[in-house]
Amino acid sequence: TCFFIRSPKGFPKLKNDTFLRAARGEETEHTPVWCMRQAGRYLPEFRETRAAQDFFATCRSPKLCCELTLQRGWVWDYSIPGSSILPCPQALGMEVVMVPGKGPTFTEPLKEVEDLLKLRQKVDVTAELGYVFQAITLTRHSLEGKVPLSGAPWTLMSYMIEGGGSTTMAKAKSWLYRHPEASHRLLRLLADVVTDSLVGQVAAGAQALQLFESHAGHLGPEQFEDFALPYIRDIARAVKSKLKEEALPLVPMIIFAKDAHYALRELAHAGYEVVGLDWTIRPQDARAQTGKDVTLQGNLDPCALYAPKEKIGELVKKMLEGFGTQRYIANLGHGLYPDMSPEHVGAFVEAVHAHSRHINKH
Repeated sequence: TCFFIRSPKGFPKLKNDTFLRAARGEETEHTPVWCMRQAGRYLPEFRETRAAQDFFATCRSPKLCCELTLQRGWVWDYSIPGSSILPCPQALGMEVVMVPGKGPTFTEPLKEVEDLLKLRQKVDVTAELGYVFQAITLTRHSLEGKVPLSGAPWTLMSYMIEGGGSTTMAKAKSWLYRHPEASHRLLRLLADVVTDSLVGQVAAGAQALQLFESHAGHLGPEQFEDFALPYIRDIARAVKSKLKEEALPLVPMIIFAKDAHYALRELAHAGYEVVGLDWTIRPQDARAQTGKDVTLQGNLDPCALYAPKEKIGELVKKMLEGFGTQRYIANLGHGLYPDMSPEHVGAFVEAVHAHSRHINKH
């Protein structure tokens, strides 16, 4: 059992609640916007600050996480400290290093079912992930109430078995076919740690939560239904139950399962207020599949930011007309790329705000 501190007192009053209102399905004056991998992928000042720092050393420094989160302050409607996902496998006892040009790498990935015995079976997230919670608290205080901030099992499992990124996920998927029971044991363990981590982030001051199932596209409908969707549902249910038990705010939750078009109807009823979309589905089709009771998030092709600024504005206008400006959070269909121009990212944000205000007015 994990015991969480109450949400720290004295947070500045929130000045921009547009994102939170959109997530809850309330009317907004403009469409809120944020980007995944907001700073770490493309801001020169972020890369310069982190150049002399080991990635996970940075993650474990609440002060540095806060500084990096606040860099280059476009008028974001949402902001995320960058240390809240990969530390979960670390909390289970696995060593992860960030290899330049390769990304997160597990020095000793899981190879056999017996390797599950090496993992911690009970995790005190307050002790193991305290630095994540401290970074969230510090960032929310530093944002002075201007922007709300945030802090998934199959994706984590795939990293832990593959040892890093993979184009096929063949090693991880082979577990699903060869070792289904062991796969469920690992997924349950991860779901429990993710749940406690998310609750801890709310206790630390997070006002919304997003669950990334970035590798959903490697699963077909049957495997997704067996090995991903149950844990996605369980996390939403368990997080909300524990938030009630701890008398913490019931914050909006977002599920982003990349390439899981076949499961949009199920995801819309999985217990999340917001469903994130990648760029390979039309807004109208997504609305038709998810209904009117959830907010949608997405879904501009990230590569659109390589276009001239005028073209970015045109694409944003078309996207807003497809989704509508209400029950909608603008975002890219995935994360920013390292060589993207900060000015073009700014043009994207400004276009969302300007066009959505114009559409709402007329």
